[in-house]
Amino acid sequence: MQDYQAQVEKLRTEAAECALIRDLATDKAKRELFDRLAQHLGALADEVEKEMHKRKTA
Repeated sequence: MQDYQAQVEKLRTEAAECALIRDLATDKAKRELFDRLAQHLGALADEVEKEMHKRKTA
């Protein structure tokens, strides 16, 4: 489980970094790209957490 939690934290950190880059970007295409990346990484972290919860309760 600790491996999963470490991966969740890494994904959340990377999502936050993408969001920061998005907020600082002046180019519209870059803002859109980093917004999609931030959302995708956040969704991946959510999926890992759901799987962790399933395994804990099983």
